[in-house]
Amino acid sequence: MRVVSLAVHPVKSTAIRPVEKASVTRAGLAGDRDWMVVNDFGELISAREFPPLFSVVADNAATGLAQVALKLSAPGIEPLTVDLPHDDEECSVRMFTRPPMTARAAGAQADAWLDRALGTRGFHLVWCSNPTARQLNPEFSRPDDHAAFQDGYPVTLLSTASVARLQDWVTEHAVERGEDAATIGSDRFRSNILIDGVPEAFAEDGWSGVRIAEVDFRVAKRVDRCVMTTIDPQTYRTAKEPIRTLAQHRRSGGKTWMAVALIPDSEGEISLGDEVIPHT
Repeated sequence: MRVVSLAVHPVKSTAIRPVEKASVTRAGLAGDRDWMVVNDFGELISAREFPPLFSVVADNAATGLAQVALKLSAPGIEPLTVDLPHDDEECSVRMFTRPPMTARAAGAQADAWLDRALGTRGFHLVWCSNPTARQLNPEFSRPDDHAAFQDGYPVTLLSTASVARLQDWVTEHAVERGEDAATIGSDRFRSNILIDGVPEAFAEDGWSGVRIAEVDFRVAKRVDRCVMTTIDPQTYRTAKEPIRTLAQHRRSGGKTWMAVALIPDSEGEISLGDEVIPHT
């Protein structure tokens, strides 16, 4: 089993940024989801609520741009470089229904750029200044585990075998309904690590952990999926797949499941082609 794709998302819910190697910290892949967009009330604005966020490309040191903290690009507007906020004043932000987190505001210039790029008003860019302050769900984590603005846990992993099996199901059901089959790529799930060579679809569900290069990860839990996976990242159109098919084959506890959440137990560097050794 090998790593075939690595990705970071410097600003949560913006364009996927493929990388050839990544530094793993206890908070996840370095540079992944360190920033996010919120509204006037400090509540997360994700592509689930506002799909055009997918059009924003964010770069940082993790994507090879070492000179600045963050660079934002989008069609029809000049790029913007953003410095780390130096103001010690922190604001309270919230993701979904989870407890509030503290963050630092990027400032008026970044906010104005978002509004121009996206045709909105009242969007604000914030930075996770202290990931160690975030406590994860104690049912699936240890007291010293933490993350930045990732949904629930620092890293997500998915296998090509699972994506292929899901596509087979989608195609089979489309034929039964007399419809054209939707194409469901791994990008719908925005996982950090995609691996190949897994002998059986969804085998990752049964792993207790995994070792990649010299880095050890615990499997915290399976990842429950939302309607964001039904948004085509190129067209922003929303359809019924893959949630409709996942609900037929991968539903339990009132949720649908795809990929697994990982928590790093050590730090180091992982790269494309690295061997993946699962623990069961």
